[in-house]
Amino acid sequence: MLLWPLIFAPAPDQTRVDQPFIFMVLMPVVVLVVIAELSEGGLDSKALAMLGVLSAINAAVRPLGAGVAGVEPIFFLLILGGRVFGPGFGFVLGCTSLFASALLTSGVGPWLPFQMLCAAWVGMGAGLLPRRFTGRSEIAVLAVYTVIAAFAYGLLMNLSSWPFTLGIAIPGAEDSLAMVPGDPVLENLQRFLVFTLLTSFWGWDLGRAITNCVLVLVLGPAVLATLRRAARRARYLSKEST
Repeated sequence: MLLWPLIFAPAPDQTRVDQPFIFMVLMPVVVLVVIAELSEGGLDSKALAMLGVLSAINAAVRPLGAGVAGVEPIFFLLILGGRVFGPGFGFVLGCTSLFASALLTSGVGPWLPFQMLCAAWVGMGAGLLPRRFTGRSEIAVLAVYTVIAAFAYGLLMNLSSWPFTLGIAIPGAEDSLAMVPGDPVLENLQRFLVFTLLTSFWGWDLGRAITNCVLVLVLGPAVLATLRRAARRARYLSKEST
């Protein structure tokens, strides 16, 4: 889905590029993850309620950074939610948060499925981090992961939109940073990396990494404690009701 500019490059004589419709499988995948989590007990009614609350908060917080390069605090709560409630929860939270915020800010477009999937991977990755880290070491690991995830998210989003941003270069072009149909994958990849460094790495990606890393270091301990308290309370009430 994301590597299509390098793998499924258009023919040299093609005058336009149509985004492949592979991303249409995204929503069924999300539904399958939710069903799997429900059937295995990973998401009960209280977890679904928490999913709704965190998605709503992320949707409300994201517009606060609109128009400011890299200020996207949505990843802070996404990573902590995935850390506390697990990878399946983090995956779904990434999808629902981006989808809800897009509806709220009129940001629905062909880029949305890519944003949803990449954010889902960010939340899932946080849930897959080793559980042996606790206290300050846990905050340090989450801060490092936040920086890596911020740059990885920007890299993947650039890859999905790269051919549309610069268009398609004429085969044989040497000075262009656009995708050149028919050229080796490594040469197109080199053009893409230079394009990323010049356009988003020092602005959006670096700002996203710094913003969310600072939030994790400053607010992370308190938010983690709050989310874990809510998770423990939900489990206790669930046992009490049974």
